[in-house]
Amino acid sequence: MQIDDLKKLPINDDELYFDYDLKKLNWFNIGGKTKVFFKAKSLTGLVNFLKTFKKRGKIFVLGAGSNVLISDDDFNGVVIKLGKNFQNLSILNENLVIAGCGISQKRLSEFSKENSLTGMEFMSCIPGSVGGGIRMNSGCFDNEFKDVLVSVQCIDFDGSVKMINKNDIKFKYRGSDLSKDLIFLSATFEGKKTEQNKILQTMEQMKNSKEKAQPTKIKTGGSTFKNPIDQTSKKVWELINESVPNSLSFGDASISEKHMNFFVNKKDASFKDMKKLIYTVQEKVQKKTGININPEIIIVE
Repeated sequence: MQIDDLKKLPINDDELYFDYDLKKLNWFNIGGKTKVFFKAKSLTGLVNFLKTFKKRGKIFVLGAGSNVLISDDDFNGVVIKLGKNFQNLSILNENLVIAGCGISQKRLSEFSKENSLTGMEFMSCIPGSVGGGIRMNSGCFDNEFKDVLVSVQCIDFDGSVKMINKNDIKFKYRGSDLSKDLIFLSATFEGKKTEQNKILQTMEQMKNSKEKAQPTKIKTGGSTFKNPIDQTSKKVWELINESVPNSLSFGDASISEKHMNFFVNKKDASFKDMKKLIYTVQEKVQKKTGININPEIIIVE
């Protein structure tokens, strides 16, 4: 990838950055710089950038940064993040919500509540963006994105915009068959009309349950591993608890005392220390239980 060529691209100066620090753009507060950082302020700008860039190097799309672990080494590619114009919310036909994929899942759930639509309450407990939720088929409390998604508008790395219907997507636990070469722009969700106080009550119950079980106000990437639902009925935190001492740590990379599937940057953990903790736990669980657990967080190198 020739940086000098990219600097000549017809992009506004306030949208394109070089040697951009990613450390403050993720919840772990870990990471180095990216060679190129592009913050898309409009669909036109995003289309033009992708068509001009023409896949000259790696592309990583960053959402809220709530479930990513980024290398301390420079990312030799482009990191793309959607700007505020991809955070719009609107109502269509009373029970449909159109959401920009740059907006938080929590805000989408609040907007749905404000419009007396049930179905999106679970999103109030997930810190990621809507785009990240679609990519991961995020969920909690027996609800997943696939349950309320109708369609998604996206753009591929060649700059072509398309609409994909939910029926054309094969969802699975924490994932789908959607191409990795897609950036999600907006999505339509379907809710059901009900009383606002009932929605609020459900959201409060979910919030209380989450706060009792999970750590808050710490530097973490959320759930580190997926539940191995095809191998056992046990939760992944139970397997970790059986296999690994809670005191296990490498540098400032440690395991939360409150929830064994939450790994924490206590102060200044390095990427190598956090990655070592993840792989060590993975190995110990396999050795103790015979079960393979896979990371839910995305490791960016």
